[in-house]
Parts: sequence; structure tokens; C-alpha cells
Amino acid sequence: MSLTTKDMSVVKALWAKIGPKADEIGAEALSRMLVVYPQTKTYFSHWADLSPGSAPVKKHGKTIMGAVSDAVAKIEDLPAALSQLSELHAYKLRVDPTNFKILAHNIIVVTAMLFPADFTPEVHVSLDKFLQNLAWCLAERYR
Repeated sequence: MSLTTKDMSVVKALWAKIGPKADEIGAEALSRMLVVYPQTKTYFSHWADLSPGSAPVKKHGKTIMGAVSDAVAKIEDLPAALSQLSELHAYKLRVDPTNFKILAHNIIVVTAMLFPADFTPEVHVSLDKFLQNLAWCLAERYR
């Protein structure tokens, strides 16, 4: 799924609107992932509290969305922008790359919940393509 110039513009415009709530989106998306896909909890077993909205979940949600924001800023070259994160997740953290797609789905769900008026079908398609490309780039070191 390649990103067109139009997709990139749509994602950048959406991010300009939702950026101020990125931390909230990240915390909610991660919370949902941990509840709906409990197998993902194995990567966070060192946290004292995995419950939705807990301090570790909020902190990591913020970290995730910071990385997504960086990717939006470097949307023209996602593989280069995400190379170090891909290496970290593949070799050090050993995260199953399927989880990147699961988290991407949850980011879409939360974005649609918080910004229903902005979440048109066009935005949905472009954001989905962007997040799937992001997930693909993060999984690059697994190949």
C-alpha cells in the first residue's frame, strides 16, 4: 500500500488537528490494545499496572505517539525515519510485528472516536495507509 502525495497531505492536515491530543490518543489506543488483545501484555510484564489509563500505559502511549508524530514529519521517507525503531523492536525488545498492525488499528479507532467530524472516509483511508506503512517499516528488520 503506497502513500500518494494526496495521502501524505491528508495525514499531515489531520495531524495538525489531532496533534495536541496525541498523548491522549496514544494512552487510549494502548489501553484498548492491552484489553482487547491481552496477548500483547506479555511485552509489558515488567509494568506494575497494565490497567487502562495507568501511569505506565499513559507514559508509553505518549512515547508511541511521539514516534508517530516524528513519522508524520518524515512521511516522505518512512523507512529511514523508522530504521532505528525497527531495529530496537526486532533485536532488543523482540516484539511480534503483528502487534504494530494491532496498535495501528487501535490508533484509528481512537482517532475516529475523538475526531468524528474530521474522520471522513478519505481521512480514514489515508490514515490507515500511513499507519500500515508505518507498521511495515517497523517490521523491516524482521525480514
